[in-house]
Amino acid sequence: MGSRGKKFRQADKVFIADGLQTVREALSPKFPQAPRIEKLYVTQAGLARLEAEVTDELLDAVDLFPVSDEVMAAMADTESPQGILALCAYTEFTLYKIGQLAPKRIAYFWEIQDPGNSGTVIRTADACGFDAVIFSPRSVDTYSPKTVRATVGSLWHIPVVEGIELTELFEFATQGGFTTTAFAGDGSRSILDLEASAKTILIFGNEARGLPELPESVERVNIPMLGHSESLNVASAAAIAMFNCGIIQATPK
Repeated sequence: MGSRGKKFRQADKVFIADGLQTVREALSPKFPQAPRIEKLYVTQAGLARLEAEVTDELLDAVDLFPVSDEVMAAMADTESPQGILALCAYTEFTLYKIGQLAPKRIAYFWEIQDPGNSGTVIRTADACGFDAVIFSPRSVDTYSPKTVRATVGSLWHIPVVEGIELTELFEFATQGGFTTTAFAGDGSRSILDLEASAKTILIFGNEARGLPELPESVERVNIPMLGHSESLNVASAAAIAMFNCGIIQATPK
């Protein structure tokens, strides 16, 4: 169920999660309506790894199916599976549901294409104390195996919303009293000059094309660089921006 399985994932609202750390986090989600494990497949070695990391109570709460190493190799998306693979079900999050969680910091990504970047920004948003991650239409599938693997379990820590147009985002921001800040190389203001905001939405563009045209009310901010690099990878830029917003600005002086 790689990229070719997107149609089935979206139709059935199921996806694959594999590996010790990812499944460990999936067994103890941190927010309402997080993806849930429907079936857990383990080899003998995989079960031993899990039993060393999680309680019997958590394992007893899921349907567990022992399989051989050969069967696991056929099921897994990786060349060297850890002997732990979960079939997970998810419920689509909406902006309305996000609003009900009273969020303060949200990261939005426009047409992000790389599954590694997608998973990394979810993991980074989680680490920086953000309340949700939102992706635009024509972004990479959040539930593809590569993206799920790159989140390293953070998919069970922070809500993710897919398919939200910028117009919908700005309406949500206005109604919720959010400040919106877009990060771009040609931004007229430095991230170093940003002031803390009680409710913030950070906007990041496509890996190759950057951002589309935005309303004049949306401030474009740059990340200053001392070296000779032309630009930053979107995941790197997002990490700097989310750290600044989620940790530095949120830490009492």
